[in-house]
This record gives sequence, C-alpha cells and structure tokens, in this order.
Amino acid sequence: MTELLTERSARVAAARRLTRRAGRDAAGLFLAEGRQAVSEALATAPDDVREVFATEAAAAGAADLLAGTAVPLRLVTEKAAAGLSETVTPQGLVAVCALRDVPAGRLVGAPPRLSVALAGLNDPGNAGTVLRTADACGAGAVVFGAGSADPYGGKAVRSSAGSLFHVDVVRGAELAELLPAVRAAGVTVLAADGGGEASLDGLGEALAGPVLWLFGNEARGVPDELAALADARVRIPMRGRAESLNLAAAAAICLYATQLAQG
Repeated sequence: MTELLTERSARVAAARRLTRRAGRDAAGLFLAEGRQAVSEALATAPDDVREVFATEAAAAGAADLLAGTAVPLRLVTEKAAAGLSETVTPQGLVAVCALRDVPAGRLVGAPPRLSVALAGLNDPGNAGTVLRTADACGAGAVVFGAGSADPYGGKAVRSSAGSLFHVDVVRGAELAELLPAVRAAGVTVLAADGGGEASLDGLGEALAGPVLWLFGNEARGVPDELAALADARVRIPMRGRAESLNLAAAAAICLYATQLAQG
C-alpha cells in the first residue's frame, strides 16, 4: 500500500507555500486546483506541470486524466489536501504548475488581434472571470497592470476555469509605458468608461483589430491618466434602468462586441 503524504511532509509543505503570492513568486510556481484546472494544465501545458497531489478518492475519480501522463502523482491525506486548498470544500486534486508570465514587449512586437489590460483590478474572482471571458472571445493576452490582483491566486485560477492556460498572461506591467507602445505598434486602445465620449455600438471599424481593451478598478474605473492614453473612452449604451454594470459584465459585453466585429 502506498504511504500517503501528510501535511508535515516536505513536499506538501513546499506546495502549501504556493498559496501565498510571495511563495509563488519565489518558487516560480502556482497551484491549479480541481478537475477542470488540472485537466487543462495537463492538456495544454504538460511540460509546465511539475507534480499532482491527490487524495485517494480524487485520484480514483481522475484516473482518466492521470493515467496517460508522466507527471508525478503524490497521494496525500485529506488533511494535507485541505492545506493546499483555499476553498471551504477542497476538491482533493491539485497540480503544481510553472508560472506562465510572458514579457509585456510581446504585445508590442507581435500584437494579438484582441487583448485586455487591467488597471488596478482588485478582486481575484473578477481577475479569473475576465481571463475566462477573454479566452472565450478569442483574446490572445491579458495584462495585469501593476497593483492588480494576482491571476495565480487560488480564487483567480478557479474562476478562470482553465482559461489561464489558454492565453498569454502579463503581470505587473507599467501601463503608462505599455499603452503608448502598443498604440505605436498599430493597436487601437479603448478604455471602458461609463461616461465615455464614444458609444460601443458606434465604434464600427475601430473594433476590427488589433484592439486592446483597458478595464479599471471595480469601484473607481480606469484612472484618468491611463484613460487619456487610449484612443477613446467607450461607454456601453444601456436602455434599461440599471445605474451601471459591474466590471465582469462590462468586460464580457465589450469583448463579445469586438469578437463579432473581428469575425
């Protein structure tokens, strides 16, 4: 019988440090919890998966995912698995993966047709949701500006539902430098702004691409100094009585409209 690793084992203790940003940055690794995240990691970036921790029950339930991989599987106790989770109900299946950061310069040298930049986004759930939406709409990259939530935190990874492994991720970018550079490279930069001078449904060919959408903090929006660097501040026309849209909803509408315009 295989001996189960406990919460005291060196491997589990090292992995547990990845639940904090400082630990992730120091090790260059992060945790992807749950069947969806582990499945996407193994399918999309198997060389970046260092090991998988699983309870006996979780390993049995994911036998189809794990059978054909050369990634080491470490069986752990329920308590050890709980220490690697940031949820109330741990799923018992966690992959240790290499950080997927790419340099901001990639957006200048080879701009995607659609990309997203986030200025001061605080909520990790929103971070993951925007990643997932960007992926669904065909975006090639999501930029997390300096001071934004860490896309490799547990809640963000879960909210991305595996999309973290599908798009390029840029962290800690100085947007005041990046935005002029991508505009000079031929990218149209659009800042989402409820009071913007341009209406989303009137942009026409401006959405044809390449386009970078800039979204701001959940409460304060895009800082004025960054919005001033965009080609336009864009509002979403609302014909109902809602006062405003939350960030995730606004991002979904803007990115879907761009997807349609780009064909």
